[in-house]
Amino acid sequence: MDNAKKAVAAFSQGLNCAQSVFSSFSNDLGVDEKTAKKIAGSFGSGMRYGEVCGAVTGALMVIGLKYGASTAEDVEAKADTNEKTVEFLDAFKAENGSILCRDLLGYDILKEHELAIIKEMGLFKTICPKMVESASVILEKKLGEWEADERK
Repeated sequence: MDNAKKAVAAFSQGLNCAQSVFSSFSNDLGVDEKTAKKIAGSFGSGMRYGEVCGAVTGALMVIGLKYGASTAEDVEAKADTNEKTVEFLDAFKAENGSILCRDLLGYDILKEHELAIIKEMGLFKTICPKMVESASVILEKKLGEWEADERK
């Protein structure tokens, strides 16, 4: 099963969006799924504030894990990671119109009456799986492109 399908399946089984994306890529990067799910556990629903979509933050965790600097002196890795992060964010925003949970849902989860609308309309079950899939597909594509560039 490819990572995008795995992420969507994980989301449909009750994991949050960040957990679904991060854990579906984590084994390939040396982090077991259980640990990945725990790390990403607080990032769903835009970090519970409707901010950056959890599917996006899960993808950024993957980018950081694969390319991130592990020391302050590694300015090359830091710059490379920043570039890849912006490239991913731009692609996600181009495809979905925003990276913010509240924009993607069309409602603010912090406002009780809007959260009630989200639940009534089933938006967590219709929009969120699409964002998990979108983030995963974009990430898979970008990882492939970046790996191809590294081989050159």
